[in-house]
Amino acid sequence: MPELPEVEALKDFLADHLVGREVVRVLPVAISVLKTYDPPVTAFEGREVTAVRRHGKFLDIEADGLHFVTHLARAGWLHWRDTLPDGPPRPGKGPLALRVALETGEGFDLTEAGTQKRLAVYVVRDPAEIPGVARLGPDPFAADFDETRFAQLLAGERRQLKGALRDQSLIAGVGNAYSDEILHAARMSPFKLAASLTPEETTRLYEALRSTLTEAVERSHGLAAGRLKAEKKSGLRVHGRTGEPCPVCGDTIREVSFSDSSLQYCPTCQTGGKPLADRRLSRLLK
Repeated sequence: MPELPEVEALKDFLADHLVGREVVRVLPVAISVLKTYDPPVTAFEGREVTAVRRHGKFLDIEADGLHFVTHLARAGWLHWRDTLPDGPPRPGKGPLALRVALETGEGFDLTEAGTQKRLAVYVVRDPAEIPGVARLGPDPFAADFDETRFAQLLAGERRQLKGALRDQSLIAGVGNAYSDEILHAARMSPFKLAASLTPEETTRLYEALRSTLTEAVERSHGLAAGRLKAEKKSGLRVHGRTGEPCPVCGDTIREVSFSDSSLQYCPTCQTGGKPLADRRLSRLLK
C-alpha cells in the first residue's frame, strides 16, 4: 500500500505534470472505483488543474474549484503516460480502473491488482466531504506536529504501538510498512502499549517517526511514478524482509501474521531477544 512518502512523491510528480494543463476526459473503466456521483466525474472535464495536494494517503487534484481525490488502497497504483493509447479503454478483467486524459495527449491510469477492489475515486467540491479525509489525524509533516503534540496524542492510548501508529485518525499517512520501520528505528516492540511510554521513549519514537518518513521522502523525491514502488521496497530495513539479517545487529528478522496483514521486527533490536508469538494479540513468549 502506498503510504505517506510515496503519496508525497506522487503529489510532487503530478504537480509538475498536471498544474496548468486542462483535463479533457475522465474515463472510468471499473464503475466500482467511483465513490461519489454528485458532481459527476465528467464535471472534472474541461477544467484546468490548479493544485495537487496530499491528505494523509489521499491524493487531491484540484481543478477550478473541483477536487478529484483518490485513495490507492492496498493494491492500487498510478501510472503516468506520456502518450495515452488511442481510443477509449475497454472494460474487462484487467487492472485498469480509470483513465484521466489531458489536452496535451498525456495523462495517467489508475490500476488495481487482485480481487479486493478498494481503490477509490471521489469528485467533490471540498475534500472534507470525504469521510476518510474528514477523520484524519494530524500530518507528521505539519508545522505544528512537534514532540509535545505527539506525546498528547499517545497519552491515554491503551492500544499497542503498532496499531496506534497505523490509525489514520490518530496520525495521518503511516501504514503497515512504515510503522514497522519506525518501531525498528525506535528499538521498540510493536506490542508495547502506547500509554506506557516514558518521556525518553516518547522522544525516541517521535524522532524515529520523523527521521524514517523524512528519509523515505528524500529517497523518493524526483522519481517518476513508475519507480516509486521499487524505491520503497529497497529502502525498507525490516518490513517484508522475514528471514533476512537485521541490517543493524545481524539477528534474523521475524514475522507475526494476522488475518489480513503481517508485521516484521528484529528480536534483538526491539524485544530484548525474545520472539513474539505468531498469533493475533500476540504477547512476548514466556
